[in-house]
Formats: sequence, C-alpha cells, structure tokens
Amino acid sequence: MNGTIDVLLRLLGVLVVFLVFPLLVGQTEHKVMAHMQGRLGPMYAGGFHGWAQLVADGVKFAQKEDVVPADADRTVFQLAPAVALLPYLLVLVAIPVGPHGFVGQNLDAGLFFVLAVMGVGVLGSLMAGWASSNKYSLLGGLRTAAQLMAYELPMLLAAASVAMAAGTLSLPGIVGAYHWWWTPWQLVGGVVFFTAGLAELQRPPFDMPVADSEIIFGAYTEYTGLRFALFLLAEYAGIVVLCGLTTVLFLGGWHGPWAGGVGWLWTLAKTALLAFVVIWLRVSYPRLREDQLQKFAWTVLIPLALAQIALTGVVKVVTS
Repeated sequence: MNGTIDVLLRLLGVLVVFLVFPLLVGQTEHKVMAHMQGRLGPMYAGGFHGWAQLVADGVKFAQKEDVVPADADRTVFQLAPAVALLPYLLVLVAIPVGPHGFVGQNLDAGLFFVLAVMGVGVLGSLMAGWASSNKYSLLGGLRTAAQLMAYELPMLLAAASVAMAAGTLSLPGIVGAYHWWWTPWQLVGGVVFFTAGLAELQRPPFDMPVADSEIIFGAYTEYTGLRFALFLLAEYAGIVVLCGLTTVLFLGGWHGPWAGGVGWLWTLAKTALLAFVVIWLRVSYPRLREDQLQKFAWTVLIPLALAQIALTGVVKVVTS
C-alpha cells in the first residue's frame, strides 16, 4: 500500500511540474523579451509588470474558433497536438531532481528512454503538416523531418559521451558519478547537446520550419485556438526537458554546496539559467537559412560530437 501511495505521489509531482513549469517559461519569455527589446505590450496586461499576460493569452486561445480544414485528415489533424505534447510528460518521469531517489522513476536505461521518447514528439509536427491539406503546412513538415534527421545524430553522440564517462545509462547514476572536472571535460559535448536540442525544438535561430516570412507558420498554419496553444505548450515543455537534461548530463544536476539538503534547488537553478539562455538566443540571433541549418549540423556539430567521444575514450583509458 505504501509503495502504491509513493508511486502516486511521484506521478502527481511530475504532473504538477509538467503543468506549471512550461507556463512559467512562457511567462518569463514574455518579460525577458519585453525588457531586451523594449516591448510595451507584455508589460501592460493586469497592471504591475504585466502579471496577467499569461492569463490574457489563455483567454485569447480559449475564445478562438476551433477550425478543421474541409480536406484535412480529421483524425490525424486532431491527434497531432497531443502527440507533440505528451512525450515530454513521459520524459519528466525519468529526470532526477535531487539525491536520495528524488526522481519520478529511476530507469536503468533512462538515457535511452528519454532520447527515444523525445524523438517521438517531433512526429506531432509531421502529422500536423501532412494532415492539414495545405502546401505551406506540408513544406513546414518536410523541413521539420529534415531538421530532425540532421540534429538527432549529434544529440545522441553527445549524450553517449557522458554515458561513456559515467559508465552507466541511468540518469541518477550519471549525476552520482559526476566530478567538478567533468564540466570542462565534457564542455564541447554539452554545447553540442544543447544546440541540437534547440534545433529539434525548432527554437530560434533554428526555426526555419516555421518561417513566417516564407511558409506562414509551417506545419501549424491551419491550427487555431486551444489546439494551437497545445503546440506552443509543447515547445515550452520541450525547453524545460532540454534544460533539465543538459543540467543532469553536463552540469552535475544537484551537485553544489549543501547538496544533501538543497540539491533539488541546485537542479532547478541550473535549469532556470539554461532556460534564460534559450530565451536570450531567441532575441539575439537571426534565423538560419535552410542550407545553413543543415550545413551547421553535418559539418560542425557532428564532427565536434565525434571529437568529444574520442576525447572521452582517451581520458577513460588513461585514467583506468
């Protein structure tokens, strides 16, 4: 009985994080971009510092008409937002927040699990583009597929380097094996992993699949109301997952002063800092062209990831 209650409490905690943290990232993005770019709109709703902007956005999406194109594949069209969003809920179950079993579920092959499930989320965009019966949506979906194939490989290679260093595929095990000198040792792999993750989420400057100046809004052109809001929520949930994974794999997770008592706070602080970097990059860099996007993956990130694996192998052999 106690075991069942423990599982239910862990799942409830994961669900609360899944429902709250992406909204906090969205609200933070409004405020950070408003400050960096001098935007007045996000600072107005509700009075003090635009605190009600998130509420206003929710009401706006709820009021919009839910439209399904006449020639669309109705079932696939309606399922696509859920397919894009739900994998991130499953991934959160396996990400450790603190020591002493502070994780939804400790999986022996947790790294394989999270990377495999994250790859499923991109299928939501492909389903949306194909089912919309719209040439702009289809083109956006094809760009999404090309981007997924290009950036999945460097992400997997960078994660494999950390697994080699730790000697385990368990995420809590990887954090437990962390030493301070891992950060400079695995720095290149961390940058590759984080960058490839941004590209898979189609975040600027890797947002060519939703280039509004060319293809309206890519695979999501025909979506309105709450279905469109679910795609946005999936993007912010993906940011939380990416930053959490980068923290666990490359920044030591809960390691820090007084980690035994406030380790979970270190994990959240590092994740929040990376989320700020994601927002900062959106404000700072222009969108890459499709050819630049592909070239960057195949000629820069993949060679760097392979070099990181080679370095990890050499260091492991020398130190053993």
